[in-house]
Amino acid sequence: MTSTDWFEVVLIILLIAAVGVLGASEVAITRANRVRAYRLVEDKRRGASSLARIADNPAPYLNVVLLLTLLSTIGGTTIATSLAVRHFGGAGEVVATIAMTLLLFVFADVTPKTFAIQQTDRVGLLLAPMLVGLGRLVGPIATGLVKLANVIMPGRGLPQGPFITEQELRASAEVASEEGAIEEGEKELIHSIFEFGDTIVREVMVPRPDVIAVEDTATLRDVQALVLEHGYSRIPVFREDLDDVVGVVFAKDVLKALYQGDDDMPLGDICRPARFVPESKKVADLLREMQQEKFHQAIVTDEYGSVTGIVSLEDLLEELVGEITDEYDTEVPDMVEVGDGVYRVSGKTSIDDVNELLDSQLPDEEWDTVGGFVLELFGKIPEPGEETEYQDLRFKAEEVHGRRVATVLITRAPQQADEENRLVGE
Repeated sequence: MTSTDWFEVVLIILLIAAVGVLGASEVAITRANRVRAYRLVEDKRRGASSLARIADNPAPYLNVVLLLTLLSTIGGTTIATSLAVRHFGGAGEVVATIAMTLLLFVFADVTPKTFAIQQTDRVGLLLAPMLVGLGRLVGPIATGLVKLANVIMPGRGLPQGPFITEQELRASAEVASEEGAIEEGEKELIHSIFEFGDTIVREVMVPRPDVIAVEDTATLRDVQALVLEHGYSRIPVFREDLDDVVGVVFAKDVLKALYQGDDDMPLGDICRPARFVPESKKVADLLREMQQEKFHQAIVTDEYGSVTGIVSLEDLLEELVGEITDEYDTEVPDMVEVGDGVYRVSGKTSIDDVNELLDSQLPDEEWDTVGGFVLELFGKIPEPGEETEYQDLRFKAEEVHGRRVATVLITRAPQQADEENRLVGE
């Protein structure tokens, strides 16, 4: 071994080390999270500002890393081949190939990248300033080569999209729940947040037949009786018909007037303005308006201006956190199993909830509730006891109140129920 040979050996080792550092840098870039980077900046961690800069636009820095990795790999392999040929003759190329493959795989690929995955923040903070410096020096060359590649293969690189999609977030929540990193309730809350963004007011409102309202000719004592009977703190006030809502009366205003002895005060004198929203409005937008404009209830109207229901702040929050009940609420389950494969379902139950419970595919484009879907199946107002079938499910109208289907008995087809019982037995 001459001094030149030893110099080449040292150079090969340095190039392998460079490939390892660049490999760790590649992992740091691809796993860079803007939220986490900005948190590190707030904590005043050394290198955090450079890491945040990379996280804002990782593509140029990744191009630099890939270019330098390619140069280091080719350079190290070329020198190793030249050295091996001088010492092993014709077998030198094979020896160099085997040796460099093993060295690069173990010391420049697996080891540094595994460490970077395990210590992402630590590696990112350590290498980010170096990457920013290399970006200034080598960035123009890498950018030029990318433009050349775009001339050969027209395009603008990978499409710029979200750093993580909704499906990936949902999947991450499922995995985190299975591994015990988050609670089951936290996972459900994450799913509810995404569903909340797609929900419209019609799906969460109290429908018109269930609205408790009072005519503007009623007395304060009448309103007090309604408040005591139903427990509502805000009651819509209408003139002759619910489509002509003139305001909303607050229970606290009524109690204050009665306490002061103003029993004969006209209801219109203490009414507050009513808020109206279309039934197609997104609940996320309505919640934001309620927060900004400080109101807790809105009257829901259809495209023709008719009142179709009311929606409260509590209705919106329940879409996120589930049912909110207090000591005065009588909680009646919307769905309960009353027999082997037989479920009693309230007509107001969401079709989505039924699909989740029964693992079915009932359509929910036109109707939001089971009662509406059953009306569609029958094509009329069914008589109590009437039955019909859809997708291996039997629907029986159990209670019908006027033009509404109050409760439905849903029965699984015998073969479906037997199959589920067999699976449970196994």
